[in-house]
Amino acid sequence: MTKIEVHAPASADLEVDLASLLGDCARMAPHWTAPDRVHSLPVSPSLIHGVTVPPKSARLVDAMSDYGD
Repeated sequence: MTKIEVHAPASADLEVDLASLLGDCARMAPHWTAPDRVHSLPVSPSLIHGVTVPPKSARLVDAMSDYGD
């Protein structure tokens, strides 16, 4: 059996954590390049097939006022 160690989360110093996150993002930015322009064409609805939604999920989304009304 694997021994799982659980550690209490350290108290978050939001200023240091945010600065660290921003620094990480700045260092990673050159590694992630985006194309200047994305050329995509609309897809005909007749070509979209094979997507299934379980009835329970459909009922859940239908019950949400933001989506179902």
